Amino acid sequence: MMKEVVEKLEEIVEKDFILTKKELIESYLFDETSIPVRPKPTLNCIVVKPENSEQISRILKLANEKRIPVYPRGGGTGLVGGAVPTKDGIVISLERMKRIEVDRENLIAVAEAGVTLGELLKVVEEAGLSFPPHPGDEGAQIGGLVACNAGGARAVKHGVMRNFVKGIEVVLPTGEILNLGGKLLKNNMGYNLMHLILGSEGTLGIITKAVIRLCPKAEYTLTLVLPFNSRHEALSTVPTILTKGISPLALEYVEKELMEKSAMHLGEKWNIEGKVFLVVILSGTQNEVYNEAERINQICSEKGGLEVYVAERQDEQNTILKIRSNIYTALKEESADIFDTTVPPSNIGKLADMIDKIAEKYSAYIPVYGHAADGNLHAHVMKKDIDKYEKIKSEIYEATINLGGVITGEHGIGKIRVKELYKFMSPKSIELMIGIKKLFDPNNILNPGNVLSIDENQALRTEQ
Repeated sequence: MMKEVVEKLEEIVEKDFILTKKELIESYLFDETSIPVRPKPTLNCIVVKPENSEQISRILKLANEKRIPVYPRGGGTGLVGGAVPTKDGIVISLERMKRIEVDRENLIAVAEAGVTLGELLKVVEEAGLSFPPHPGDEGAQIGGLVACNAGGARAVKHGVMRNFVKGIEVVLPTGEILNLGGKLLKNNMGYNLMHLILGSEGTLGIITKAVIRLCPKAEYTLTLVLPFNSRHEALSTVPTILTKGISPLALEYVEKELMEKSAMHLGEKWNIEGKVFLVVILSGTQNEVYNEAERINQICSEKGGLEVYVAERQDEQNTILKIRSNIYTALKEESADIFDTTVPPSNIGKLADMIDKIAEKYSAYIPVYGHAADGNLHAHVMKKDIDKYEKIKSEIYEATINLGGVITGEHGIGKIRVKELYKFMSPKSIELMIGIKKLFDPNNILNPGNVLSIDENQALRTEQ
């Protein structure tokens, strides 16, 4: 079968862009999911690198006819095993699809799926515009960012990826190519199929192109570090800042130990006094930014905060953000898994306190940090506590749901959170999702095992 499939693929894509040897396909079998929880990949895969949507269409028609699983592959930066091929099949890498253009008049970028976030930012910057969200690792590819509705630290002011995608080109599992949306601000033509595909994690179609909204470049940015002696003081400050009409570009919660660890990992130093911190990024005109900074300084003082650290020079701002962004990398070697539970912003302090109690209960070390203004908290279970992992995960998720939250705000379900999705989502919602999946992908070839667990018996029960 494998030889026959390779021969068919060679009729679609040049031979040089079809990989079958183990040493060549190995790097396409993993993503950034922590090793202790990462799904076990199959080694019997064909990696194909098409150059356009027409080739992808032909590949999917072949796979659908032969009932061969297909796994879309972006930059491999995911944290929930979404890109890991777990059944023998075809991995479609979008890395050759690199075309990008900027339409300044409409404040739009049109980028193919293989363009990385870093490449998008560079082209947009050269055009004198900006793409404000910065949703994740700059090695992540646009197709993956759209398919997973990526978030990031700047969602508080500008929203997640969904807020910036105005159109997509997508190839369905049955091979049809759809163009949804476009360079439009308004569009009420029927059901919004585009928004159904956004965030579907590569299970409903392969996104090959995205029409992305841009913004004028901010005139000025300023980074503030607000130090506090307690978590309660820090997190109780967040709603006060937001209800005063201040909209930071980012508002992060971090703890001293983690910032010191991250700085050391980078060869930097963290010298700001305080036990916990809010890192605030402001953007706008210089007058707007300094006005907001003065108001934040006053709020911080009223809430018991210590002296605010102000970073004006761009290199200082970059260093602070680099240290914050590197926390995950600094913890990676010791970490068994990272959660991205999300609660209403006013409950983020309660969730952090409950996680501390869970850590105490199991004599575990569970570091926490996150996007304070949008209620998105990252908690790590460490490798040394792997024997308690399932119990800790279950209790953190239960606490999150009880606070009105969800088990994932950014990373998605992937292949490692499917059991929890079924536990915490209503049966009717699951039934509807399975129905949508079957409508788009009747033979369940596209990223099987991702988000939903669909087998013949389950499908039969759903039909009954």
